[in-house]
Amino acid sequence: MAEQKRDYYEVLGVDKNADEAALKKAYRVLAKKYHPDMNPGDAEAEKKFKEASEAYAVLSDPEKRRQYDQYGHAAFEGGAGGGFGGFDFNSMDFSDIFGDIFGDFFGGGRRGGRSNGPMKGANIRTSVRITFEEAVFGVDKEIELTLKDECTTCHGSGARPGTSPETCSKCGGKGQVVFTQQSFFGTVRNVQTCPDCHGTGKVVKDKCPDCHGTGYIANKKKIQVSIPAGIDNGQSVRIRDKGEPGTNGGPRGDLLVEVIVGRHPIFQRQDTNIYSTVPLSFAVAALGGEVMIDTVDGKVIYDVKPGTQTDTKVRLKGKGVPSLRNKDVRGDHYVTLVVQVPDKLSREAKDLLKQFDELTGDTLNAVKQQTSSGSEEPKGKKRFRK
Repeated sequence: MAEQKRDYYEVLGVDKNADEAALKKAYRVLAKKYHPDMNPGDAEAEKKFKEASEAYAVLSDPEKRRQYDQYGHAAFEGGAGGGFGGFDFNSMDFSDIFGDIFGDFFGGGRRGGRSNGPMKGANIRTSVRITFEEAVFGVDKEIELTLKDECTTCHGSGARPGTSPETCSKCGGKGQVVFTQQSFFGTVRNVQTCPDCHGTGKVVKDKCPDCHGTGYIANKKKIQVSIPAGIDNGQSVRIRDKGEPGTNGGPRGDLLVEVIVGRHPIFQRQDTNIYSTVPLSFAVAALGGEVMIDTVDGKVIYDVKPGTQTDTKVRLKGKGVPSLRNKDVRGDHYVTLVVQVPDKLSREAKDLLKQFDELTGDTLNAVKQQTSSGSEEPKGKKRFRK
């Protein structure tokens, strides 16, 4: 039993009132997705491609669409209305739609266009290293790189003085060549950039001795880069018109300078906030006092509250990184206070700490030493030592 065909409108995903533009748009999506050249060896994709192509072939033809709307698939099976007796895809003209839709599959460009008009030059990428503080507050840097300038001998033509570039014989000065290729549905017309003149439409036969036919001379130049306050590692600064020269009178490209921010020994950054850790003596943590904190703006004094515990976090509002959108808006600086426990104590210091422990009763889970009265340690106790 033959497999039942799906409704053509359903295949293309359009309603029955879809116009020609909607049909073509729907078919374009399906054809690009399931075209055999894009899915080699995929039988299911080829099947869906044939199904979509058959649906488009019928619905894009006014007469066939009228017959289909009246009789359904029977219109093409020799039944009601005389029918069309099936499809012969090799006899159908898909050159227009495939030249438009699939030109890029075969290396072609937009049909009917010209590539030898003015074109903007390519962008150039480079990098610059700055310090953490320079990223916070901004800085001007000077970089050196090689840029192309118009050759003063040939004035950018690439031809020896007294001669001129000639019209490309391969493309006739159009900058593009047309070629045909056998595709799934027969012959497809495609357009691509001319390989001889590279889209300029001109060929230099007698080349300029200074630029060797390129039309440009490479020169080392120093460029001033203004790096804004608040820039982060990996972000780039764009400098207009400092890239590669354009072609056929087109503007120069841009220079993109990637910023590499060096690590800071104390500070870490996250978005516009800065984080750091400050050591705190046991006495200051217990009694309170002042501690000096380093910030990107310099040292500040912070009042520590009595009884401050280790890993307490404090916020220094507005001491972070400026926003790139508004340098007057800054993030915060978050400081983690870490209580330092001394690892080397004199005998006198040890005795004082023991007295302190007895006075405060702050033994926590410490096990008291055996007293002179001979009290015993708790039974079942195990000792663990490194």
